[in-house]
Amino acid sequence: MKMRDNQNNPSKKTDLIFSCLHITRRNWTVYKKDFVANISPSIADPAFLTLALGMGLGGYVATIKGRSYIEFLAPGLCVATALLTSFFETSYGFFVRLTYENVYKAMLTTPIGSTEIVLGEFLWVGLKGATMSLVVGLTLTAFGLMKNPAFLPLVAMMGFGVGVSFGALGLIGSALVRNINQFQSIYSFMVAPLYFLSGIFYPIDEMPKIARLVVDLFPLSHGVRISQAAFWGQIDVSELAFSFGALALQSLIFGSLAMVLIRRKLIS
Repeated sequence: MKMRDNQNNPSKKTDLIFSCLHITRRNWTVYKKDFVANISPSIADPAFLTLALGMGLGGYVATIKGRSYIEFLAPGLCVATALLTSFFETSYGFFVRLTYENVYKAMLTTPIGSTEIVLGEFLWVGLKGATMSLVVGLTLTAFGLMKNPAFLPLVAMMGFGVGVSFGALGLIGSALVRNINQFQSIYSFMVAPLYFLSGIFYPIDEMPKIARLVVDLFPLSHGVRISQAAFWGQIDVSELAFSFGALALQSLIFGSLAMVLIRRKLIS
């Protein structure tokens, strides 16, 4: 027996925005119960990476693009935080809520439909990615690694875009896996390569052209360019517009696919 999707019942529709906010508020209510434990990795990991790689390894690495290694590394840490925060939220987190906690089955017995659930999850990971990127940006600014803190809003906007796009990839994974252990393959063969090859730890300018084209098909490299521009104070409006445009387009493409797959899984 298929579960009824209230999205197809016009008489019981609720306001779309209100419903999306309800999903986001529900996730925030659960998240804040262990707020310190949940947010501490977002602060501690970049700080220790900065110490270990920037101040440690950086002493053995020549300058990159005229900057010390720690200065080159800092912008990418904000992007990595948005990536990992959003992907794990919509992969493991969503799968647990769907399969073990039956949260979404309960929601579908209310006027909330599958479309509102997916859009609400996008809003949640977007805001979470923006907030965590901003927190990391503030932490690294305290280390003196950001030239002009006035550009921190760009970091938050980047975090929102990366959060939504990688959140969509996480939802696609949630729709395709048969058990929770299969997320390890998705992480190993998609997320980890992007994490290491998208310009966070070294410039990708010298990579083979085909490799750069493949990397640019995913959101992380565009997020890195935006974050680097903000941290280094090198604001080029046309380049920022291109990178934000790429993030928006990729979010739309991946988000549309995630919407189709997750709606099918929710109402089956």
